[in-house]
Amino acid sequence: MELSQKERNYEQNHLDKTVEIIRNKISELGQEFYDKEKKIQQFKELIWDSKQDMDPTEMRFMMAESDAEVFRIERKSKYFQTLFRIQEKPYFGKVIFKDNINEEEIYIGITHVEDDLEYYVHDWRSPICSLFYDYEVGPASYISPDGIVTGELSVKRQYKIEEGKLKGIFDTSINIEDDVLQQVLAEDSNGKMKNIVNTIQQEQNKVIRNTEDRTLIVQGIAGSGKTSVALHRIAFLLYKIKNLSSNNILIFSPNKVFSEYISNVLPELGEDNTLQTTFNQFMESNIKEFRHVEEFTKFIERFYKDKTINKELITYKQSNQVITDITNYIENYKKTAYFVEDLETRDFTYTKEELNYFLHERYNHMKFFDIFPTIATKICDTYYNGKKTNHKKIVSELYKRLNYKKDFKEIYINFYYSKYFQDSYPKTLSDYEIQSFINKKDLNYEDACLFIYMKGLLEGFSYQGMIKQIVIDEAQDYSKLQYQVIKNIFPNAGFTILGDVNQTINPYYKYKSLKELEEIFDEDTKYLELTKTYRSSKEIIEYTNQILGLNYVTAIRKENHIPVLFREEKNLKEQLQSDINLLQSKYKSIAIITKTNEEAKKIYELLKETNQDLSLLESNTEKFNRNLIVVPAYTAKGLEFDSVIIYTEKNNSYTAEEKYLYYVACTRCQHQLLVYNQ
Repeated sequence: MELSQKERNYEQNHLDKTVEIIRNKISELGQEFYDKEKKIQQFKELIWDSKQDMDPTEMRFMMAESDAEVFRIERKSKYFQTLFRIQEKPYFGKVIFKDNINEEEIYIGITHVEDDLEYYVHDWRSPICSLFYDYEVGPASYISPDGIVTGELSVKRQYKIEEGKLKGIFDTSINIEDDVLQQVLAEDSNGKMKNIVNTIQQEQNKVIRNTEDRTLIVQGIAGSGKTSVALHRIAFLLYKIKNLSSNNILIFSPNKVFSEYISNVLPELGEDNTLQTTFNQFMESNIKEFRHVEEFTKFIERFYKDKTINKELITYKQSNQVITDITNYIENYKKTAYFVEDLETRDFTYTKEELNYFLHERYNHMKFFDIFPTIATKICDTYYNGKKTNHKKIVSELYKRLNYKKDFKEIYINFYYSKYFQDSYPKTLSDYEIQSFINKKDLNYEDACLFIYMKGLLEGFSYQGMIKQIVIDEAQDYSKLQYQVIKNIFPNAGFTILGDVNQTINPYYKYKSLKELEEIFDEDTKYLELTKTYRSSKEIIEYTNQILGLNYVTAIRKENHIPVLFREEKNLKEQLQSDINLLQSKYKSIAIITKTNEEAKKIYELLKETNQDLSLLESNTEKFNRNLIVVPAYTAKGLEFDSVIIYTEKNNSYTAEEKYLYYVACTRCQHQLLVYNQ
C-alpha cells in the first residue's frame, strides 16, 4: 500500500532526528574519551608516585579502580564505533505493536539509540524486535523478561536509507518474496560476507535466538545461510549472556580462506571478532611428537591424487568403530601396566606391590599418566616435608620400573598389533606399513585424529575453561571421533554445530543425518533444520538437485532464466577467456572451481598473463580478491560467487562416488553456472 505524504514526512522527520541524536552522541563521547584518557593517565601517575606510601591492599584497590574505569571506557568506545558506523543508516525496519496496555512504535537497527530515556532505535537483538522477524501483520507475541507479551502487529515496515536520506519505504510481511530480501539477493557478491540483520528469516531467527538449549545442531541445505546464522547467533549471545565476551567464544572454521571471508560480519554488528581455529591447527598445538600435522585439504587431495593409498584402511581410521577399538585398547593397556620392581633409595623403600596398589586401586580414578606425578608427590610429602626437589627424579624412576614405556608413538603403533585392531580390520598389515604411520616427521591427518584421542585417554585432554561457547561450521566433515575430542576439551561449553550432510567432502566418512551427533552431547540438545536456499537461481538449484537426487530444495531468488551451460574442452585457453569476458561484463565475482589443486594450478598458469587480477586460492591463503579466482572445490567450501565455471580435465570428470564434492562446487554459484568436461 502506498504511503501518504504525511506518513513520508513523519518518517523523514524521525530519521532526521535520529541522525542528529547519533551525531551529538558521537561528539559527546569523543570529548568524554579525551577527558577520561587524561584523567586515567593522571590517576596512573598518582599511583606510581604514591606507591611507596601505600600498603599492598590499597595498591590493589587503586589498580582495580583504574582497570574498571578502562573497562567502562572500552565498552563505551565499542558503542562509539558502532554509532559512527551506522550514523547515515541508523535503522532498517519498524513494527507497531499494541498490547493490552499501550501501542509502541519500534524502530530496529544494529544498536540502540536513545535520548532522555526515549528510544529512537532498538537493538535488533532486544526481545521486542523478535516481532519483526517472526510475524506478519496480525496477532503476535514476544518473550520479555517478565514473561510472554501478546498483542497485535499493525505495521511491519522496512527502509532503504542512504547517507541519512530515505530512498525507499516498504510495508512488508514475513513473505520471503518481499522486496527488501529480493533486493539484497540481487546484489553482486563483494569480497567478504555481509551481515543479514535486515533480512533474517523466521527459521533462521529460531536458531539465532535460542538460549534454552545448551547444544544446537543445525542441518541446513546449501545457501540456507548457515554461517551467517552462526555469526548472528554469536552476536545475539554476546548481547544476551552476562559476562560473555568474544574471547570466550571459539569458531572452528574449515580453512584460513573461510576465516578471512567472514571477518567483517561481527564488527559490522558492533562486536569484536571471536577466537578462530581449524581442527588441524588445534591438533598441531596438541601434538608435539611430530613436526607437522597434515592439513584436512591435503588429506582430501590425497584421495584424488595418490592411486596407491589404502582407502579401506583410512576409512576404518575415520570410522565410528575405531573409537570403540582404540578406547578398549587403551583400557587394556592401563589394566596390564604394572611395576616390575621395587623403588628403593637411601631415604625410603616402596615395594612393587605397594606401587601397583597406587596404580590400580588408590589412584585409578585419575588419568593414567597423571598417577605417576601423584605418587611422587605423596612420596615427597611423606619423606621430604612436601619439598618437590626430588619430584622429577622420582617420576623418572617410577617410569623406569613400569613394564611399558611412556612413548606415545610406540603405544600408537602397538594398537595395530593388538587384537582390538585385528578383530575389526579384515586384512593383515606388514611391519613396514604399520611403522610408516609414525616413522616420519609429518603425521597424516587420519592418524593425527586417532593420536590426539589416544593421548587424551592416557593423560587427559587439555581443558580450556575460558571457552564458554563453541561454533563448528561445516560440521559434516568432522567424524564422531573428532567431536569426542572437542567435547572432552571443552566439557562445560555450549555448542552451535552447523552443516549439511549433502556437502560432505570427506570421502571416507558420511553421516545419514547430523541428528546422529545428539548421542555425543548431553540431553540438553536440540536439532533444527534450515530448508530454504537464498543463494542460487532456480536453474542452478534444479541442476544441483539432479546431482544428488534431491527434490526438497526450492529457490527464493526471482527467476533469471539463465540456463546451466556445458562445454567440451577444445581450445581451453580461448574458451575460458571467452567465458571470463562474458561473465565479467555482467558480474563482479567469478570463480573457476576445479576438482584438484593440480588442476587449479594448471588453469592459473594458463590464464594469469591475460588476467592481471586472477588469484589462486589454496588452503593456506588468507587474503584474497574474489573478482576472479581459481580454487579447488574442497577449499571453496562456504564461499559464494556471482558466477562459477566448473572445470575438470577430460579424463578426470567427477564420478558417482565424487558427487558430493561436485555438488559443493556447483552450489557455490548464485547467478550463472558453466560446466566443462562433465
